[in-house]
Amino acid sequence: MREAWLVAAMVFVAALLQSAIFSSLMILGGTPDLLLVTLLGISLLRGSVTGALAGFLGGLVLDVANLGTLGVTSLLLTLAGYWTGRYGETTGRDRAHAPFLAVVVLTVLVAVGGLLLHYMLGEDVSARHALLQTLIPTLALNLIIAAPVFALCRRILRPLDRPQRAQEVRLIV
Repeated sequence: MREAWLVAAMVFVAALLQSAIFSSLMILGGTPDLLLVTLLGISLLRGSVTGALAGFLGGLVLDVANLGTLGVTSLLLTLAGYWTGRYGETTGRDRAHAPFLAVVVLTVLVAVGGLLLHYMLGEDVSARHALLQTLIPTLALNLIIAAPVFALCRRILRPLDRPQRAQEVRLIV
C-alpha cells in the first residue's frame, strides 16, 4: 500500500512540475517531458499494470492542469506506461540501455500518437511543427534528463527481485 502512494505521489509531482515549469521551458525548440520520463522509469521498475495506472493518473492531472482536451494525454500515457511495463517485464528490466531505448521509442510514439489524436478530433495541428521542428530537440532533452530521473525512480522504488530460473539438477549415479 505504501508503494502505491509513492507511485501516485511521484506521478502527481512530475505532472505538476511538467505543467508549471517544464512545459514553458523552451530549449532549441523543444521541451523536456518530465512526466513521460518519470512514467517510463516507474513502468520499467513496476510493470505494465502499475505503468498503465500511473500513465492514466499523470495524463489526467496534466490535462486538467493545462486545460487541454480531457483524455488525450491520459490515453497516450496509459498506452506508453503499459507497453514500457511489458518491455520491462519481459526483457528490459535488467539491461542498462532499456531506459534510454524506452525514452527514444516512446517520445517518438507519443508525439506521433498525439498528432494523430488531435487530427482525429478535428483540432488544428501542424505535422511539420510537431514532427520536424520540435521532436528532435524534445528527444535530446528527454535523453538528457533520463539518467537522473531513472536514478531517482530506482532510489525511491527499490527494484523488485525477479524470480530466478530453475537451476539444472545433476544427479550423480
